[in-house]
Amino acid sequence: MTDYHKSERGSFRGIAALAISASLVLVPASQAQARKRKASGYEATLPVAAPSAGPANGSIFNVNHGYAALHEGRRARAVGDVLTVLLLESTTTAKTVGSKSQKNGGVSITPPASGPLSINPDALKASSKSSFNGNGNAAQNNTLSGSISVTIAQVRSNGTALVRGEKKMVLSQGQEWIQFSGIVRLRDIDMDNSIASTRVADAQISYSGKGALHRASKQGWLGKFFNMISPF
Repeated sequence: MTDYHKSERGSFRGIAALAISASLVLVPASQAQARKRKASGYEATLPVAAPSAGPANGSIFNVNHGYAALHEGRRARAVGDVLTVLLLESTTTAKTVGSKSQKNGGVSITPPASGPLSINPDALKASSKSSFNGNGNAAQNNTLSGSISVTIAQVRSNGTALVRGEKKMVLSQGQEWIQFSGIVRLRDIDMDNSIASTRVADAQISYSGKGALHRASKQGWLGKFFNMISPF
């Protein structure tokens, strides 16, 4: 094999190794970018198209033009109606773990003081001692307050409705969004068309974002790698 073929083969191996290394780096990066994207499925729901008006029967009242009972007022009750969810979430958790153990042991044999079997007494003494003392404390406080307007996506026969919506804010240093979905009782909606998040069943609240400030608050991939393999 000539020197030219050897150099060409070596360069090909170098390019292949570089491609493999780039793929190993780009795949986690693409997965990280995918995690930063907001989840879909929280778009606003459009109202159901109004049924076509029936033949004129001489009556002034027509239910197809919209109807609400006197006790319902203007509260949201149909698919596509908008209501405001007041975010009043607050959770506090604390956990303390402690463990302590201690163990002592000793062995001593007294050999003959004289004769052919005489041995130094200090050579037949053994003792062991082990102890462990561990403590752990964990505490977490989470608070989320604000409001978000959502739309009714589905009305159910038992008087409940599925609501969902999102709010997106474009700031100078990035983007932030809030996504909300859950099940509400229509009778719990206040007269001002609002409801507290504490009265929403199966509530799913997502608050995230991306940008310079969001990246600065996270540890870099190299630091994560060393923390993963560090035995300490």
